[in-house]
Amino acid sequence: MRRWWPLPGGGGGPGGGEVVFTADFASASQWVAGRSWAYPGGGPENPGDNKLDHLVEDPAYSRGGVFRATRREDGKWDAGLLTTEGSEEGFMVRAGDVLEARVKLPVEMGAWPAIWTWRDGGQEIDVFEYHPDNPDLLELSNRVRGGQRYYRDPAIEPGGWVDLLVELGARSVVWWVNGRRVYADYRGVGRRWQAYLIVNLSVCAGRYHPAPDPAVSEMSYEVEGLVVRRG
Repeated sequence: MRRWWPLPGGGGGPGGGEVVFTADFASASQWVAGRSWAYPGGGPENPGDNKLDHLVEDPAYSRGGVFRATRREDGKWDAGLLTTEGSEEGFMVRAGDVLEARVKLPVEMGAWPAIWTWRDGGQEIDVFEYHPDNPDLLELSNRVRGGQRYYRDPAIEPGGWVDLLVELGARSVVWWVNGRRVYADYRGVGRRWQAYLIVNLSVCAGRYHPAPDPAVSEMSYEVEGLVVRRG
């Protein structure tokens, strides 16, 4: 991963801290592919969350940093997911950590990319979620103590690159997008909070956002880099 701090969008952001995790998506010791306890029974499907995903271990769907989904004959979609939960290293983010990521948003309707956290049935912080039917909007959520922002900006668009930074504070989770401080929830995660990382591409089933067009058979988004700093 290239060093891209400070963020290229300008406007600064919190600096410092030791890098304690640099994502190597090809690493079997860092990441487990194709299963997550955020899905019922560890997966491979989660229709109750209005998802068409069928998680797969195939490295072509996640290990290169491009998270892909392809249509199956049964109407579900083979989809890529990586999590640190259950991995050899078992890395968890903690209260006070700063997570940085650079992503290229998908263009296909029905795509649902996200970077988020999970542990023991919850502890979820959504670094971001995105749906191309709302082309200029990122969803930023603290599901640990409550708090959400729908952040709109013309610089956010299908196929566009976005720089993300999240301060996982005990008293406030703070999101930066393209170098701009866009949301502080003033709720935080609590002093003892910790959780695993998940990076994935889900596919919408149509209840809350449009399902994929029948003519579309594949979709993807890219994560160029992901690091965690601890100070």
